[in-house]
Amino acid sequence: MRKFSIFLFFIYLSTINVSIAQNSNFTNLFNGKDLKGWVQYNGKAKYTVENGEIVGRTVANEPNSFLSTEKLYGDFILELDLKVDVNMNSGIQFRSELNDENDKCYVTDKVTPKRVHGYQMEIDPSSRAWSGGVYDESRRGWLYPLEYNVEAKKAFKNNAWNHYKIEAIGNSIRTWINGIPCAHVIDDMTPKGFISLQVHQIHDPKEIGQEVRWKNIKIQTTQLKPAPPENLFVVNLIPNTVSPEEAKTGVRLLWDGKTFKGWRSAYKTSFPTDGSWYIENGTLNVRGSNGAESRNGGDILTEDEFGAFDLQFEFKITDTANSGVKYFVTESEKNQGSAIGLEYQILDDDKHPDAKLGSIGNRTMASLYDLIPALRIGQQRREKFPVGEWNRGRIVVFPDGKVEHWINGWKVIEYQRGTQYFYALVARSKYANWPNFGMAEKGHILLQEHGTNVSYRSIKIKPLH
Repeated sequence: MRKFSIFLFFIYLSTINVSIAQNSNFTNLFNGKDLKGWVQYNGKAKYTVENGEIVGRTVANEPNSFLSTEKLYGDFILELDLKVDVNMNSGIQFRSELNDENDKCYVTDKVTPKRVHGYQMEIDPSSRAWSGGVYDESRRGWLYPLEYNVEAKKAFKNNAWNHYKIEAIGNSIRTWINGIPCAHVIDDMTPKGFISLQVHQIHDPKEIGQEVRWKNIKIQTTQLKPAPPENLFVVNLIPNTVSPEEAKTGVRLLWDGKTFKGWRSAYKTSFPTDGSWYIENGTLNVRGSNGAESRNGGDILTEDEFGAFDLQFEFKITDTANSGVKYFVTESEKNQGSAIGLEYQILDDDKHPDAKLGSIGNRTMASLYDLIPALRIGQQRREKFPVGEWNRGRIVVFPDGKVEHWINGWKVIEYQRGTQYFYALVARSKYANWPNFGMAEKGHILLQEHGTNVSYRSIKIKPLH
């Protein structure tokens, strides 16, 4: 018994030593006494040190404020504790930079021409509950809203201290709140930058003096070891790639970014050879002509068929463009124009006349074409990007027949195949005379050729079971 007790004692000492070794890899970013090593950018919110905490308070008539590290960080693991007033929005910037006044890639304004831009882990105590999501400040907007991971909305606790963790290793960015995984982004836009504590601008005088508090701010930059993989949806922003994390969940490319392998013309056995479809700089493009539907090379579709799946794709439209991504295409109808299938509409809503046809907007961007209009979030929320910018589309078909359309992180369509409501929509649409429309057990994925210039990339799919 005595020997066994000694054995347990040595195990205990070993555990303590391992813990000490792990903790020794972290460096404090805040000394608990003053703001040495930090500099403030943009707005003039008040930052003070009180009781070993950094306290940020809102002020009137100022843009977003950022208390930022003087030092830049590339790969790291950052941990800290924070507490925020329930009506206040905030965030933690990382791998962030200051705008170049002449760089038009970023959102600039006259008030803050040297505006902070870069990745941000969200602090959102509102009912939206997107704390832990990843936002691209003053650049691309939301990269990982928590609609991608609804369970993580429960992680943040209002009126309490929350433990935040950011793991940025290589192109992989992951976040946790109170030990719960929130977001996973793969991106290579900014490999290095400063870390900032944000105090958001306010518009209501009643919000003056709201507080956000930070403490126990520490960072690890050496001997980094990624946390075990989580079964999260991954937003991969590196074109035409599947990350190891995605591959483990069954995601694969539908288009390899280099060849036409795996695709063919609708109703034919080979790919169109007239040049209407072409590959350029890792993009799959349809060449515009006179805007006629499927009169050139025609639609192209996957050689494989799919039932339940999670399909992702990026697309870029040109002025007056019209195209679409169709699913459950069977080629059984021998249509004179485009092959028939359920369609995720891709359109220049502002200039193409089709946007005003159909019923209540059911032919606009991301809609279920001629059946259900996409939810319009509002341009300020950027659910659709302007002509010439890449949009992220997503179609999810669940095994039970539920279907979702997404665009740039926003779910804008949800419906159930095979319901009376679905059949009623079909009955009043242009598909009313097609038997069993949209109800095939499986079908091809199709990209529509409509005689206008549209580009695609990062087309990938995950079968669902």
